[in-house]
Amino acid sequence: MVPIRQNEKIRNIAIIAHVDHGKTTLVDAMFKQAGLFREGASVQDRLMDNQDLEKERGITISAKNCEVEWKGVKINILDTPGHADFGGEVERALSMVDGVILLVDASEGPLPQTRFVLDKALKLGLHLTVVINKIDRGDARPLVVFDEVNDLLIDLDATDEQLEFPLIYAIGRDGIAKKDLDDEASNLDVLFDTIINEIPGPTHNINTPFQMLVCDLSYSDFLGRLAIGKIHNGSVTAKDKLVCIDKNGDRTPLKVSKLQVHKGVGYEEVETAEPGDIVILSGVSDVSIGDTICAENAPEPLPRLEVEEPTVSMRFTINTSPLVGQEGKIVQGSKLQARLEKETLNNVAIQVVPAEDGDGWIVKGRGELQMAIIIEEMRREGFELCVGRPEVICHKKDGKLMEPMEHLSIDCEEIHSGVIIEKISKRKGIMSNFMTEHGGRCKIDFLVPSRALIGYRDEFLTDTKGSGIMNSISAGFEEYKGAIPSRLTGSLVADRPGSAVPYALFHLEPRGTLYIEAGAPIYEGMIIGVRNKEHDLNVNPCKAKQLSNVRASGKDDAVVLTPVSPMSLERAINIILEDEMVEITPKSIRLRKKILSAQGRKGAKKREN
Repeated sequence: MVPIRQNEKIRNIAIIAHVDHGKTTLVDAMFKQAGLFREGASVQDRLMDNQDLEKERGITISAKNCEVEWKGVKINILDTPGHADFGGEVERALSMVDGVILLVDASEGPLPQTRFVLDKALKLGLHLTVVINKIDRGDARPLVVFDEVNDLLIDLDATDEQLEFPLIYAIGRDGIAKKDLDDEASNLDVLFDTIINEIPGPTHNINTPFQMLVCDLSYSDFLGRLAIGKIHNGSVTAKDKLVCIDKNGDRTPLKVSKLQVHKGVGYEEVETAEPGDIVILSGVSDVSIGDTICAENAPEPLPRLEVEEPTVSMRFTINTSPLVGQEGKIVQGSKLQARLEKETLNNVAIQVVPAEDGDGWIVKGRGELQMAIIIEEMRREGFELCVGRPEVICHKKDGKLMEPMEHLSIDCEEIHSGVIIEKISKRKGIMSNFMTEHGGRCKIDFLVPSRALIGYRDEFLTDTKGSGIMNSISAGFEEYKGAIPSRLTGSLVADRPGSAVPYALFHLEPRGTLYIEAGAPIYEGMIIGVRNKEHDLNVNPCKAKQLSNVRASGKDDAVVLTPVSPMSLERAINIILEDEMVEITPKSIRLRKKILSAQGRKGAKKREN
């Protein structure tokens, strides 16, 4: 019989939820009640979302670790992303915990990504606590949401034990939690007590020497590479002789310069750490996520951290436009490759391989949002690059081509449901559920090929006049569904270099919708707008008005151009066609043809035919 012991002084939990259901706000309230901040101190909202992009977009991109203490018990909290594109971060976080708090909005109820994160937790056998949040909303329906959570658990084949979950009602923003809707409460005592009483402490084998699974990497300017993970067995001190076992079984001796644990939102140096704690080892240079760090005299690897396979790929290349180097400082291919390889070290869901034709690199991930975040981070670091259209990754099985599918959930006004059902059906989507909600809105569920959703989001927002909500999660692979109609219109392509002239743009407006404003730099092969007909049209946006001594300077009416919507990164990578790319610099986002020369494009089309 294996001698197993539980560490009752520690609780490791993850907070999981759909996007914008209040995870990070609840963690803020837990910090305040646990006395992490002195009274009257000014504390920013969503403290755990410390990246610039997280603050700007209001979403959690990477899982964060923190710690609070309650009644003498140390609680390590992992705040996880809610978006399925960052599923690798969720899987990484769940590998370090023994229980999860499932947060569900009291109005919206369980949504697709609630299903995604909950399914991961149930498969790992983690102990579950459900918190129905935002019960103070005017349209809150907590009792109905409770039934929906039960239905979701049954649908996900939860065990009898997992179905007997503790239930808490909360207003995370105000730091209030209670067992019953009619209870009076002014703090989170109920939540803290439930964590300690219902979620077990981490277990370990008392006869096994030190073992730790590396679940995250960080970097310090003073300490170098930091390896973060949970101690599965044994204890460790900063002076111990350790060894790292990589995915090939190779062993590398390690010299740990400092041993730290989480203290609040920061780190605290300690002499020793015990089983079940989440530790930070400093000075470990050659280590990757999924490696095992263990005692030198007993090198036994733990099961590696496994994440789902990527479903989307994009081509990344150096910037080859005539404007290269004017706005960014990093344009070399070697530096672009090094940056992409660095991303794979910190992001378990990303893979990078050289393109088969030698032109750039193929980056594989979970979705367009994940790709857009990587690109946005790179442009803020000073990179100039070009990226292609996102493509789904298909597989062969038993001689058949299999493509990734997604569960798509639409929340919209009932008046818009007809056009949505029609367009999703044309994209090979199959409706699985239609449910009318209160307030004239409805929920529609589809099973749809992943490639059908590339470029659809902008069209969806137009069709629903900005009031629709669209969410999707992976639904495995099914046999290829056949051709799907993509964008039916062509592009307006500049045929010469120069600067955009108002007179020329005014006369091009009837031909389509423009992406550029007057004065913008132009080069041959740059896409200046979308045409309102099929096929591309080469145009001259630099053509000036011809003056003569017959015309008076004030005779003609002033040119008034239609305002142009700023081109966002997500919009750009979604609207380009297969023969187009997005040029990205720290200051600009431009659309362009892969082959800039009009003559070169003609020749390529002839060869293709």
